[in-house]
Amino acid sequence: MCGIGGMLGHPDDAVLNRMNSLQQHRGPDAADVWRDEDVGFAHARLAIVDLESSVQPMHGQHGTVLVVNGEIYNHRALRSKNPHYPFTTSGDSEAILALHAQATQSESARLSATEHAKWIGRLDGMYAFALWDPRHRQLLLCRDPMGIKPLTRTTVEDTLLFASEVKAFRAHEGHRPKLDPLALGARLVWEYPLDATTLLQGVHQVRPGTVECWGLDADGHPVLRSTANIERQAIQPQASWDPSQQAEALLETFVHSVEQRLMADVPVGIVLSGGLDSSLVCAVAEEAAQRAEQPVPACWTVAESEDNPDWVAAENVASHLDLVHHQHLLEHDAFEDRLPKLAWHGEDADVTVMFFHPLFEAMSRHVKVGLCGQGADELHAGYPRYGDLKSHGGALNRRMQALPGTMRDDLLNGTLQPENGWFAPEHNPKSTTENLTNMLNFELEHGQLSNFQLRLVDRHSMAHSLEVRVPFLGRQHREASNRLPLDWKRGGGREEKAALRKAADLTRLPKDIVRRPKLPAGRATSPSMLQNFLEEHRSQTEELLTHYAPWASVLKGQEELALGLGLFDALHLAPDGHKRTNQTLDQLIAGVISP
Repeated sequence: MCGIGGMLGHPDDAVLNRMNSLQQHRGPDAADVWRDEDVGFAHARLAIVDLESSVQPMHGQHGTVLVVNGEIYNHRALRSKNPHYPFTTSGDSEAILALHAQATQSESARLSATEHAKWIGRLDGMYAFALWDPRHRQLLLCRDPMGIKPLTRTTVEDTLLFASEVKAFRAHEGHRPKLDPLALGARLVWEYPLDATTLLQGVHQVRPGTVECWGLDADGHPVLRSTANIERQAIQPQASWDPSQQAEALLETFVHSVEQRLMADVPVGIVLSGGLDSSLVCAVAEEAAQRAEQPVPACWTVAESEDNPDWVAAENVASHLDLVHHQHLLEHDAFEDRLPKLAWHGEDADVTVMFFHPLFEAMSRHVKVGLCGQGADELHAGYPRYGDLKSHGGALNRRMQALPGTMRDDLLNGTLQPENGWFAPEHNPKSTTENLTNMLNFELEHGQLSNFQLRLVDRHSMAHSLEVRVPFLGRQHREASNRLPLDWKRGGGREEKAALRKAADLTRLPKDIVRRPKLPAGRATSPSMLQNFLEEHRSQTEELLTHYAPWASVLKGQEELALGLGLFDALHLAPDGHKRTNQTLDQLIAGVISP
């Protein structure tokens, strides 16, 4: 795990070193840079596998250079199928160089993105990487199929910048962050950034499950030559599913996924909220650890009080499964003190997920790797909105209609452009919420998972140099869940996530945990503290709603996002915002309202 960064065109050692400095939280164990006349790489390492070796940037055959963020879980199998490659490490990243060397044996052939996608598709893991092939002057930017690991890019003058986090672009003096109004409008309607957009104009993400092939033109300008899909996400429900025959197989895909994600040369822990998803990780941990020949992980829980339902449920799970359980009560001023740092690391307008920061901070004192339950609700239709699409569609449409007219038209009239970060020419709530298939496919492919849930986990765990893995998104389990009939996810007179609960029934989990309904993360963990915090800052929220008058109508019902916007403005848009991360919430908001 790490923070990666780089430059295509006019690489500069000073910029690369500053990139590492701005992403040091992602990789405090080592940092290095490399460049030639065309490209430069920066890498800040969090050592998880092959601790003494596997330093990056990593060099391969014919001058190839690689920086990777993530883990390749099937790297040993890939090594065994490539016995002629001269491996120099025992780590997982070198498998990427070996596959690339095998695919590009001919020195004269420069592969297209489609050809590269074939060998990249053999990787099983979570990853974002950049690979430079000097023979063909080709730069590959690639991101795993689910978008678990981030990779963003922008162009400054005649240079392509890419990095794990957008804050790294501050390293280049020519980067002038500006708000992207259309991206913000879509984010306020849907509650998460859509497609490849960020809230910054001209700063886009590499699409999950794609490889981009970049080069330099005759004038030395960076050019995107081709892009190809490695894997796209779409549910393909089967006609029927029999739990008596198939629940065990569904559970097995999940045990295998947890087993894979115990791959580490450092201690591993489990995020335990007390809900079904994180509890299921705990339920299979012992069997998965035996298979992986690793210790059984301990688990961690945070909440605002010992009476909190999440706290009580987590105690029940840990006690029933005889797991080591670390518990942390949130400090009374946890939100006030942590929100500026949360806004800096989160790179969005989030304010209701502040429990992530103290949770991951507590875990990082003991382990370097965590397992969490993210992804289960998207795969198994766990969110309440999936059961009431008409109401959800109405809420989306009301927000859409509250946008300024030109912005609403841009999102609905089919003119959105790929070069501006959009995967589709329009985003219409009516068609998206027409049925459950449309809704699930939209949220898998357009940002609910990659741009919201996975972004939160990645940014706030890496803020504390903790790598968090998501076993529900393992290849075997997601393929099995994509084949489940819809009425075994939600509907048909069954409980939500019915198939997953049938699989959980085969474990030692208490039945009241298996049947426990979905509760909203963040608000469930700290409902009183969050509400009190928002009440205390109501006057600032109202001032910010006036300051952001064009957005006031669409913010109705989600007014707390005005605080998030104010912090985003202060930290990510102000020229010296990256130097303000130690200021208080009051100081930051005052600087926005009265600059």
